[in-house]
Amino acid sequence: MPITLEQAKQLRQDKLTQCVIDEFRKSPLLDMLVFDNTVLPQGGSTLAYSYNRVTTLPTAASRAINAEYVPQETVTTQVTVNLKIFGGSFQVDRVIANNQKQVVEHIPFQVAQKSAATRALFADLFINGDSGLVPTDFDGIDKAVTGSSTEHVPGAAIDLSTSENITANFHLFMDTLDKWLATMDGMPSALMMNRAMLAIMNGIARRSGYFSTSDVDAFGRPVTKYQGIPLMDLGDKPGTSNPIIATAAATGETAIYAARFALDGVHGVSPSGSDLVNVYLPDMTASGAVKTGEVEMVAAVALKATRAAGVLRKIKIA
Repeated sequence: MPITLEQAKQLRQDKLTQCVIDEFRKSPLLDMLVFDNTVLPQGGSTLAYSYNRVTTLPTAASRAINAEYVPQETVTTQVTVNLKIFGGSFQVDRVIANNQKQVVEHIPFQVAQKSAATRALFADLFINGDSGLVPTDFDGIDKAVTGSSTEHVPGAAIDLSTSENITANFHLFMDTLDKWLATMDGMPSALMMNRAMLAIMNGIARRSGYFSTSDVDAFGRPVTKYQGIPLMDLGDKPGTSNPIIATAAATGETAIYAARFALDGVHGVSPSGSDLVNVYLPDMTASGAVKTGEVEMVAAVALKATRAAGVLRKIKIA
């Protein structure tokens, strides 16, 4: 059954889990993404999700009387993704149980911090994940779109590295952006970038007057849109200040990713009947001096149509 984090929150009764889900929803990516909540264990040791990825488009034609249509079938490729387990744990000494106020404040704080790190890891894997390099990671959309028709690499980098260059080149950038978006199979749900690129997009918005900034998200934060498509800063990798969508140190170039979030486009996958986010609180009544709490997700990403995601590369911002 398809489910979003907002719907998962409504299904939970305990306030702490609702608060944890809200922490995950602070990621615009996770707040928008739909999860296919259907995966069952295979053989007791793996969680695999198989689907058919559409790789060619259907055709249609006119015909003469007594003539036949030329047969053509839409080609699909069977793809299997393995759900991966990710999150983190924290520990607290039982001595703090002597102070009720300390327990109440410390444990929710650690849960919130671990939730923030886990949502950052999901966003990182959503873009950069490569199970060939790290077997415990799921594959991200960069791996899926590299070499595809929706990967656009300009012949020369578009230079937006200074205010003067933004003013000189923003028309070229917007034209390139429009041509790239036209290669996709529909309007993307989001344009994903790093914080520096988003700041430049805001500068282009001021110069062009073409962007919309009137909307807010579920947490009251303003949302800038281009052609009605939300612009999304994916933030930093967990535990670092390094952006998930990198800016190359040698060239100063970065990229913008686009995805159409839907069950026939890009969506998350999760175990059947799961709550998407699981919280395991320390048991302060059990034996042992140190108690452990955990925050965990089991998920992966599916790309049902090759043109439902794409990347625009070689944008010079530094």
